[in-house]
Amino acid sequence: MSRVIVGMTMSLDGFVSDRNGEVDRLYPDLEAMRQSEHLRAAIRSTGAVVMGRRSYEMGSGDFTGYEFQVPLFVLTHRVPEQGAKGANDRLTFTFVTEGIERVVDLAKAAAGDRDVTVVGGAGTIRQCIEAGLADELHIDLRSVLLGDGLRLFDRSASPPIDLESIGVSESPGVTHLRYRVKP
Repeated sequence: MSRVIVGMTMSLDGFVSDRNGEVDRLYPDLEAMRQSEHLRAAIRSTGAVVMGRRSYEMGSGDFTGYEFQVPLFVLTHRVPEQGAKGANDRLTFTFVTEGIERVVDLAKAAAGDRDVTVVGGAGTIRQCIEAGLADELHIDLRSVLLGDGLRLFDRSASPPIDLESIGVSESPGVTHLRYRVKP
């Protein structure tokens, strides 16, 4: 049975983008990240990807050369008029308007016994966690202080969620934190 893994890169002060919505400081060397064993392991274990519409739009609809060559499911309120570039027999795109439970169900069916990786954005990840759909939370903590911006964990009215630490490792400039979400 597949696990649903949510997570993203975050600054030391808890932001996933700066005050202008930029992520450059969190991803200073995309090519080095693509070559890291950490990302390669995620690619090997992933059978489907879920992302929110804003994360999809960050790629301007061009996923040519996208790391995860698996079915990609985009949570959205409306389906874009133009299809994504880069689709092939392994990388397919499905736009889902019926909510977080539906997009995760579809991704799990496509993933089979491999993982469903939720790559962003912050709202999509929060929805997964709050709906009880996430099995693991992976945070890549970048050694930078952004000072302001979009927080991943902005959940003031939500009940506490217990996590169990399952791993910590380091790469240059990044601490990888892995947690199991307790039921």
